[in-house]
This record gives sequence, C-alpha cells and structure tokens, in this order.
Amino acid sequence: MSPTPAPSPSPSPLLDWRVRFGALALIWGFSFLFIKVGTEGFAPFQVTFGRLLFGTAVLAVAIVVKRDRLPRGARVWGHLAVAAFLLNALPFSLFAYAELTIPSTLAGICNATTPLWGMLLSLVALSEDRPTRIRAAGLGIGFIGVLTVLGAWQGFSGLDVTGTALALLASFSYAVGWIYVRRTLSGTGASNLSLAGSQVGLATLQLAVVTPLFTSLPDSIELMPLLSVIALGALGTGYAMLLQYGVVAEVGPTTAAMVTYFIPVIATAAGVALLDERLTWNTPVGALVVLAGAALTQTRTTRSRVAAPTPVVGNRSAGAREVPPARAKPRAWERVGTTDPRPAGARGSRA
Repeated sequence: MSPTPAPSPSPSPLLDWRVRFGALALIWGFSFLFIKVGTEGFAPFQVTFGRLLFGTAVLAVAIVVKRDRLPRGARVWGHLAVAAFLLNALPFSLFAYAELTIPSTLAGICNATTPLWGMLLSLVALSEDRPTRIRAAGLGIGFIGVLTVLGAWQGFSGLDVTGTALALLASFSYAVGWIYVRRTLSGTGASNLSLAGSQVGLATLQLAVVTPLFTSLPDSIELMPLLSVIALGALGTGYAMLLQYGVVAEVGPTTAAMVTYFIPVIATAAGVALLDERLTWNTPVGALVVLAGAALTQTRTTRSRVAAPTPVVGNRSAGAREVPPARAKPRAWERVGTTDPRPAGARGSRA
C-alpha cells in the first residue's frame, strides 16, 4: 500500500466497480501466496526488492500516461521516505521473512490485525481519535481472535514464534505508518497517484541499498518464483493501487476499503487449495473473530465529518483522521464526496 485525495472518477469505466472490487480482493488475497512461492527461489529481501521494482514501474507508467507531476519540496520527500519505509519496505520485507517459516494462510490473517494495532496506537498518538465502548470492545475481541488463531490454549504448540512475530510486526508497522502519514502528509497538494508512485519508488531505492548488503544472486533463477515476484509487484503493488483509486473515486473509500475483509479469506483459500497448507479449526474461527473485532474498532458515532487522505499501505487503505467539514475552499478529495475509509486500518496490501 500514499496519503492523498482520491482521484476524480472516470467518466465511463470499462468494468463495473463490483468487478474491479472483486479483482482487487483476489489480487491482494493472492499476494501472500506469491510471497510464499517467491521465497522458494529468492531471498526475502530480493522478493521485496522485485516486488517494489515492478510496482514502481506500473505506477510510473500511470503517472506518465496521466501527465501527473511528482510532489515538490524537500520536506514532503523526507516524509515520503519515512512513509515508504514504514508502509512498504519494512512490512513487505517482514512478511517475506515470516513466510519462510509460517504458512501463507497465517500471514494473511496476521495482516488483518492492522486496525487493531492502529486503534491501540491511537490511544496514545491521536488525541482526536479516542475510542468508544464499542470500539474498545472490538479491540479486545480482535486480540482474542489473534490468540485463537495462534492456539494459545495449547501453549502455541507447533507454531513458529519468530515467523508469526515478524508477520504481526509487519502489521504493526502498517499501523504506525498510517498514523505517521496522517500527521505529516495531509494537504500536500500532490495527487494520490503522484504520492503513491513516489512513496513506492523511494521504498525501491531503500531496498536497492539494503538487498546487495545482505543477499547474493541465486545460482539459478526458477520460473515460478520469478513469475510470482513479477505478479506480486506488477499486480499486487502497482495495478491493485490503480484499481483501488478507481473504486474509491466511484463508490467512496468506506465501501472500497471493505476489500480488507476479503483478503484473509482469499489468502487462506489460496494457501490451502494451491499450496496444500494444513488448516485446523481454530484458524478460520480465529480469523472471523479478528475480522469482527476489526469491524467494531472502525465504528463511528460522529456525524457530518469528512475523512482526511487515505495512505497506501501495500494492500489496503489505512485509516483516516476525521476533520470538521466547514472550510472556505474545499479540497479536491472533499469534492469527490469521500467518507471515512477505515474498516480495517491498509492500509491496504500490501501484504
């Protein structure tokens, strides 16, 4: 998964938004499978670098086609560099390392905990986003779901603690990232696409520096891992963002962000059906509890409020701060009629 306004809706989209919504859910849901297959032929940092490289290529083409301009100002680029680390470089790498030892199904479910971390952090970082009783209950329910997925009553027997911790840390990084974005990158004047492309491009540069230091070229390049990395980047990190912006512009971020709830379901189905990953009863049950808790944490009681820009977090759109609607000159994103984009933190994708 950039903090910015949603783009203006296209006058006549080729496909109905429901079709594009479904494609978005499938792409982001399959991202965890692509990571798993990619790590069979490449080191985790190499998977992440390839993902970001191909994602940047897709977004760069879109920027050129739309004749968009890159953000201006050293301060904006500095904040984008931090956002790129927290929302792309770090979590993408953590998920790749996590899937060396945990199934893609578990990684996809861990990804769904982002809104829980986000709400927990908001208690400290966002004074304007204090929880209601319902949202606090959602936080507790969500973490009960996490313990259910992990099989806490069995003493986490058979669970790779390190891999699971890395996946949860990746989701935590998403939550920290969007809080940072909300505080630093609102109202830059740059377009959604421009900020997203710049953010992913900076993350690519960060991995370009890190990857050669910690990895060496593989002795041979296998076809399936290579295709998985290409799909992960071009589809899951590039094209999916473009799909997301189109859906947000047409039906609003609240509806568009509902895609978050389908990601762990699709990730689980893909892992079980295509990778023969074992599924015990507590995994799907715990996942449903996590999603229920996440949904409760996103409830709102305030009225007549408008959402701030939505940051891109790889494979979801993250939460947005509510601000009073009264303003002498509405910004572009307000003219599209957006509302709060958070059902689940976002993000997102991306794993």
